[in-house]
Amino acid sequence: MAGESGDGPEIRKKHILAREGLAPAERETRSLRAVERIATLPEFRAASVVMLYRAVRGELNLDTLPQHPASAGKRFAYPRCSGGDMAALIPGAWEKGAFGIPEPAEDSSQAVSPADIGLVICPGTAFDEQGGRLGMGGGYYDRFLPKCGKAVFVMAAFESQREERLPQHGQDVPMDIIVTEEKVRRIRKGAGR
Repeated sequence: MAGESGDGPEIRKKHILAREGLAPAERETRSLRAVERIATLPEFRAASVVMLYRAVRGELNLDTLPQHPASAGKRFAYPRCSGGDMAALIPGAWEKGAFGIPEPAEDSSQAVSPADIGLVICPGTAFDEQGGRLGMGGGYYDRFLPKCGKAVFVMAAFESQREERLPQHGQDVPMDIIVTEEKVRRIRKGAGR
């Protein structure tokens, strides 16, 4: 979170360096294994609108998920950040966003109401077994996720991003499921809020 104190910045830096240090071929192999796990989730199969992210700085890459056979008929939205807020858009075209992350171009993409999203797959720098997620520090997902009243929250990460316990703050939104290349962790039972 912005303005956080404690161990958050050190944990974030450690895990960003570790995931960026993976060989590109290894990162891609691990990403493909995680995508296969996501595609088998009943919550993924039930969702007609899924929000993804575009990988940067060594994040787990989800680019193959929309082409997966389990994705047939689904609509995929991606985040667009502006002025401290995040919106979900189905891309018509892409452009580089404020943080250098590819985002849907506002003038050629379709906005999606957060209430229509059935599953949100979040990036992050670290996770713990209690569903804690450490992002990049801007708080965009923590402000957006509470608007997604019926969505299941999934963090996609590499197994090496696991921490024993992450520092948590009141505004942090816990994950329902964490998916890595090695396993699926179900933190909360049931779908939606």
